[in-house]
Amino acid sequence: MLEISKELLKIIEDNGYKAYIVGGFVRDIYLNRESIDVDICTNAKPMEIQRMFNNVKLDSKEYGSVSLRYKGIDFEITTFRKEIKYENNRNPVEIKYINSLDEDLKRRDFTINTLCMDKDGTIIDKFNGINDINNKLIRVVGDPNQKLSEDSLRILRAIRFATVLDFTLEEETEKAIMKYSSLIKKLSYTRIKYELNHMFISSNVKYGLDLLCKYNIDKLLGISNVKNITITNDMLGIWAQLNIDIFKWPFKKTERDLISKIREVLNMKLDIFTLYNYGLYIFQLASKIKGKNTKKLVNYYMSLPIKSKKNILIDIDNICKELNKEKGVWIKDLIEEIEKKIILKELNNDEKEIKKFVINKYK
Repeated sequence: MLEISKELLKIIEDNGYKAYIVGGFVRDIYLNRESIDVDICTNAKPMEIQRMFNNVKLDSKEYGSVSLRYKGIDFEITTFRKEIKYENNRNPVEIKYINSLDEDLKRRDFTINTLCMDKDGTIIDKFNGINDINNKLIRVVGDPNQKLSEDSLRILRAIRFATVLDFTLEEETEKAIMKYSSLIKKLSYTRIKYELNHMFISSNVKYGLDLLCKYNIDKLLGISNVKNITITNDMLGIWAQLNIDIFKWPFKKTERDLISKIREVLNMKLDIFTLYNYGLYIFQLASKIKGKNTKKLVNYYMSLPIKSKKNILIDIDNICKELNKEKGVWIKDLIEEIEKKIILKELNNDEKEIKKFVINKYK
């Protein structure tokens, strides 16, 4: 990925422009972390990028941002710019194209995200980002009060980076977070959830939750029960434990359904029937949250010949004919009884054996 990225820079430079890999990708290279998002900054304008490459999508022409798919990799390319004016403590509504890398980097959020790399692979560090990385510090570029008040999403991003990288917040940055934290209430749930998701999939999620409480973010977002969370390695396991209305948050239907089921199982007895009805994923996650060792139940479940009613080997038409009975509600009750006996290993999932059981019971 790095070589293809440098190849892309060379193409832009061969067309007479400056171009650099910037931000998280360079930071993660320095930290020897895997990264998949590559951002490019350049003095080429969007239409000029479009003339150089196919597969260019003009994301926001007026803000100098385009997306490009090149050799199977997605790149975000932005033109050097200054952000003149913000709206609603979030969105830049007035920008100015510039021809200076230094000035472009000044608008970025944290020093650790200002690292650049040129086409030769040389890292350019204009704002002592490497020093802050070495000292494990999240520091705002420039005046933290200005940066966090003009774009309140940076508050959550600071906490997210601190969580994922296991860094601490530099003193002035921390003071500004405490001063302007109430502004996050103006953010959309979509943006908030995106940042929280990154925290919740981190192995350092406990630290992130502590930071949310420390800066009163949990209360500002209307989230309670944060301090009582049982840490899991599953994002939905964290969300399921938070006291939130999942219909207010932009969860996909599958996510909402899973969270609802996890919550249901947390209030149920963890027996073989719960495991059978809710499946291995939800059961094991709920067991982890409740601090229960259910390994024996899981092993028992894995040995079951059926995992749902659909697996039961029974010919309903043949059964009805044998009993000289019409189909009706009684079949539902019969299937449930057979299912229970198979789960309890009182009956094998064998068509002949099941037929014999039914005839003995009903004839």
